[in-house]
Amino acid sequence: MTTHLNETHDPSLRSWVVSANQPQTDFPVQNLPFAVFRRSGSDEPWRGGVAIGDQILDLAAADAAGVFTGLAGSAVKAGSEATLNALMAMGSQAWQALRLALSRALRDGAKEQTALQTCLVPQAQAEYTVPARIGDYTDFYTSVYHATNIGRLFRPDNPLMPNYKWVPIGYHGRASSVGVSGQAFVRPSGQIMPPGATEPVVGPSRRLDIELELGIFLGTGNPLGEPVGIEEAESHVFGLCLLNDWSARDLQAWEYQPLGPFLAKNFATTISPWIVTLEALAPYRVAFQRPEGDPSPLPYLDSSVNREAGAFDIQLQVGIQTPAMREAGQGDASICLTSYRHAYWTIAQMVTHHTVNGCNLQPGDLFGSGTLSGPTLDQAGALIELTQGGKNPLQLPNGEQRTFLEDGDAIVLRGWCEKPGAARIGFGECRGTILPARKA
Repeated sequence: MTTHLNETHDPSLRSWVVSANQPQTDFPVQNLPFAVFRRSGSDEPWRGGVAIGDQILDLAAADAAGVFTGLAGSAVKAGSEATLNALMAMGSQAWQALRLALSRALRDGAKEQTALQTCLVPQAQAEYTVPARIGDYTDFYTSVYHATNIGRLFRPDNPLMPNYKWVPIGYHGRASSVGVSGQAFVRPSGQIMPPGATEPVVGPSRRLDIELELGIFLGTGNPLGEPVGIEEAESHVFGLCLLNDWSARDLQAWEYQPLGPFLAKNFATTISPWIVTLEALAPYRVAFQRPEGDPSPLPYLDSSVNREAGAFDIQLQVGIQTPAMREAGQGDASICLTSYRHAYWTIAQMVTHHTVNGCNLQPGDLFGSGTLSGPTLDQAGALIELTQGGKNPLQLPNGEQRTFLEDGDAIVLRGWCEKPGAARIGFGECRGTILPARKA
C-alpha cells in the first residue's frame, strides 16, 4: 500500500511549467497523471503523456531526448507506446521510479528543463483515446447509500440485500463500449415493459441516467488460480480516473432479474483521459470506517493498513449542460457534490475479492467503483436517486427541468482533492453527450 508521503508530495514544490503553479490547476507537479494522446486532427501516433499544468509532457519525445535513465528510463519507453499497458505491467517499483524522476525533472531549477521544454504539447491542442487496452471491465457497487436508494425504488420491502455488507458486489461489463471524455453516443434501445402493460415493447430508452463513479485501472496481474492478498492488493493498481456508467433505467427494470445488468449498461461507459496514480493520492488517504453495528469484513478483506488508510477523500461533482444552456453560452450546472470517502468497500477489498476465487487480472483491466452516492440526497450520483425515480424533477438554473436525460444533454464529471497542508490535485473532466436514437 502506497501510504507514505515522500518528496514528490511536498506542497511547496513548484514547476518550471508556469501554469502548473496556479492555485486551482488540476495538474501541479505533485500530481503527474498519465494519458494517451496526439495532436488534434493529426495522424500522429498515439503515445503516452503526463499532465503538467496546461501542458502534456510527451513521453515519446522525452524518451528520444534521452533525459531519463535506469528504471525510470525503461518506464518512459514503455509509457511512450500507443497504450499504457506495457507501463502498467512493469509494476509499482517502476511507477514510483518514474514518478520521482518526472517530479525532479519538472521542478523549478531542474537541469532537464532545456531538453524537456521541446517535449511539451499544449493540452488545448491535444486529443485523447482510451489510455489502455482494456481486456476486462468489472463494475462494482460500493456505495451503501446508492444501493439502499436504488433498492427502495426496485424492492421497497427489501431495499438492501442481505449479502451487501459481507461481499463486494460486482458484474462484468462491456469493455468494447468504453470511450474517452468527449464521447457522444446514440440513445440506446431495447425491451421495455410499460407500466400496466402485459407485454414488453422495443424502443428507445426514455429513462436514460448517469452514474458517478471512479474507474480503477489495474497494473500488474496475477496468475490464474493465485489470489491477491489484501496486503498486496494496491500494488496491483496503476491509478484512478473518472467514470460515467450510463444506464437505461427502463431497460434495467425489465431485464435485471435474475442475472443483473445487460443492455441497460453495455451501450456506453465514458472515462476521463487522465489516470491519477495512487501514489499521488497518498496525502488524501483517510480511515476506512463502517457504520456502528455493521459487520466487520471477513478476515481476507481486512487488514490494519486498510482500516487505517484504505479510503480516499476525493471530491466528486456532476454537472449537466442542456442544449439550451449550450446555445446560450452557459456552462454546465452542478447537480451533485459528494466524496469517495463514503464508499462501503475499498479499492484493496475490490481487488482482493475479485481474485479470491483465483480469477486472473491483467494489466489494463478496468474496475468501476459503482455509483458513489453520499448520505444525503444532494450527494446522490444518479438521476434516479436525485429525482426519486422521476417523481421530483430537478430544477436547473435556466428554468429547465430534468427527470432523466434528454437528447443533446452533456454530463460532465469532475474530481479533485484539496486540504490544508497538501497540494490540490485533480482528475480533469469526463464529458459525454447523448445523441438521438437511431431511426427504426
